[in-house]
Amino acid sequence: MSRNGEANLVPREQPTTYYGRPVVKPPVWKPEIPLYFFSGGLAGASAVLAAAATFAGRRRLARRAWAGALAGVTTSPALLVKDLGRPSRFLNMLRVFKVTSPMNLGAWLLLANGGATTFAAALNARDGERRGGAPEIVAAALGAPLATYTAVLISNSAIPAWSEARRHLPFVFAASSGASAAGAALLSVEPSEAAPARALGVSAVLAEEVATMLMRRRLGELASVYEEGEAGRYGKASRVLSIAGAALLGAGRPSAAPRRDLAAVGGALLLAGSICKRWSVFKAGFQSAEDPLQTVRPQRRQIAREGGGA
Repeated sequence: MSRNGEANLVPREQPTTYYGRPVVKPPVWKPEIPLYFFSGGLAGASAVLAAAATFAGRRRLARRAWAGALAGVTTSPALLVKDLGRPSRFLNMLRVFKVTSPMNLGAWLLLANGGATTFAAALNARDGERRGGAPEIVAAALGAPLATYTAVLISNSAIPAWSEARRHLPFVFAASSGASAAGAALLSVEPSEAAPARALGVSAVLAEEVATMLMRRRLGELASVYEEGEAGRYGKASRVLSIAGAALLGAGRPSAAPRRDLAAVGGALLLAGSICKRWSVFKAGFQSAEDPLQTVRPQRRQIAREGGGA
């Protein structure tokens, strides 16, 4: 107690918690999860790119994009099961269908998109003149939400760096997924056949930059976890790799295709940048949960605003 009988309180501008312990628990996810974020995004965006290429008659690009979508949608369940520990835990999520649960909806999206993508990829591999049909439409329609549902999943949590970014994080994931789909296609398609993939890659990187900037502006001081520690290092790496890849793909005259080796390097850079982006967001969640000020400060300021307006 102080002389005037008042308790010695911690200043409101420097809130703490009981013995400085975190307010919310950090995620229990393993390293497979950010790779799951990436592979799901790759699968969903590649399905959209592949369907568009199929209907446009760009056969080589379509086949390569379908292969990328199939690889992503095949890898995703394996990564998820590895994190869950047992296949039965994944199967148990399919016992119900609950649209209000991002995790349950994501499991069904993965299953449905996997079936449509496998069917579409097989048909396109068998028929070199195919111009698309119901399987391609279904795969593309389910691919877009598959590429972004993991952002909705982590936003539906108590971790401030994720929950407060719920309006922008799906757009960040969508753009990053588009960049990865373009990068995967560019690794195996002749530059003369890959103009749509190059355009997608460059525009996706620009969209990712804008979405990330808007997200950090919305987060305010909470954005610090995206700029510090492991999350910050992965975030900086993602930006450098993605911008370098887009610069390689967009260099020269708009009508001229880059050399095969430059296009492949640009595609690889886009893929690496997309992986780093997922790791950055993943690590930011852990850092946000471990810092009690990330939770306490925004809550007290919200209380102060509501009290001031009462």
